[in-house]
Amino acid sequence: MLVLIHEFGHFIVAKKVKVRVEKFSLGFGPKIFSFKKGDTEYLVSAIPLGGYVKMSGDEPGEKLENKSWEFLSRKPMDRFKIIAAGPVFNYILAFLIFSFIFMFGSPTLTTEIGGLLKGYPAETSGILIGDKVAAVDGKPVKHWEDMTETIRKHTEGVIVFSLVRNGKDLEIRMKPVIRETKDIFGKKTSITLVGIAPSQKIEKVKYGFFQSFEMGFKKVVDLTVITYKALYAVFTGKLSVKESMTGPIGIYVITGQAAKMGLIYIFHLMGLLSASLAIFNLLPFPVLDGGHILFLIVEKLRRKPLSQKTQENISNIGIAFLILLTVFIFYSDIMKFGIFDKALKFFKR
Repeated sequence: MLVLIHEFGHFIVAKKVKVRVEKFSLGFGPKIFSFKKGDTEYLVSAIPLGGYVKMSGDEPGEKLENKSWEFLSRKPMDRFKIIAAGPVFNYILAFLIFSFIFMFGSPTLTTEIGGLLKGYPAETSGILIGDKVAAVDGKPVKHWEDMTETIRKHTEGVIVFSLVRNGKDLEIRMKPVIRETKDIFGKKTSITLVGIAPSQKIEKVKYGFFQSFEMGFKKVVDLTVITYKALYAVFTGKLSVKESMTGPIGIYVITGQAAKMGLIYIFHLMGLLSASLAIFNLLPFPVLDGGHILFLIVEKLRRKPLSQKTQENISNIGIAFLILLTVFIFYSDIMKFGIFDKALKFFKR
């Protein structure tokens, strides 16, 4: 679905600006079946790891007739629209998915305490499993995420918990543990710990029509910012590639876990993956959409495109790097998710 939406973005904008689309394929490699409508052949191909749109005159070495329906014969702005449309459509899909999740009910942990860490302030101060937190430092909290955010901001002195226990209100004061640690980007930070864990109780939280779309937009923006921060941390060596990235195997495993939890989690994962597809495709890296956009920017600045040889050399370097990265991520996923062990157990049956 995500690949289909992405390629449909390229396809529909190409049609809109009257560039001829010769092929629209879901999958790569040998075709399984196809049909033709108008100028376009629609295919389902054998390797289900992506898809592509083939337009007239879109190969740098291809002989052009300087016709309006040829991709490379069009001005840079038309080509930019076609290239950018794929990631944009993935962003739109992610935005709509998140917005509708917020509108129809987003699964959220309650503030009920389901576990206490031994020796931490919550246990020693008298908090019990089953207590429900109503406020922290006088600030009302409705969900677990609200509560942890309020606790995180408390950096000194005593912290006050307003609780509900067996229908009765009570107040407990404690001094939290402040610990120096590193965040996911490898940056030093302080973390406030009281030693509580959530129960498994979940409630669906619904938001109004306009607020849902506002939150859906914010979710997409936040995902983009945190992903680019994480990528920067990876390239600067502060974050492990092995721990921070996953590929088709990992996505398959994670999707299976989400499916067990319910349909809403499948849609949430779809939104995350759609946003990720947009984010990664916009990276200014050869062979990705962002790389093609970078070539267009250079062409606009130079008032002429880079030579065919230069583009080929840059693209070949990009392809080689992506192949190495893909092999590494496949290997990492196989080890991380114990695929070899599971395969051995299967064949020993």
